[in-house]
Amino acid sequence: MGIRRARRDRWIYGVCGGIARRYGWSSTAVRAVVVLLAILIPGISVIPAVLIYVLLGYLLPEADEF
Repeated sequence: MGIRRARRDRWIYGVCGGIARRYGWSSTAVRAVVVLLAILIPGISVIPAVLIYVLLGYLLPEADEF
């Protein structure tokens, strides 16, 4: 089973919740890592990170059960 967007554990599109569910991680930790990487990695600004998140929100299928 691949990564699917979460239906209940979501703030915007459920991408981080889906990633957390797939790998058995905390969704809060996944969200924190995504935000920190978007802010702290040199050469990557927040705008491309947001665009990637929105793109994944449209490309990943929504999960049926969670």
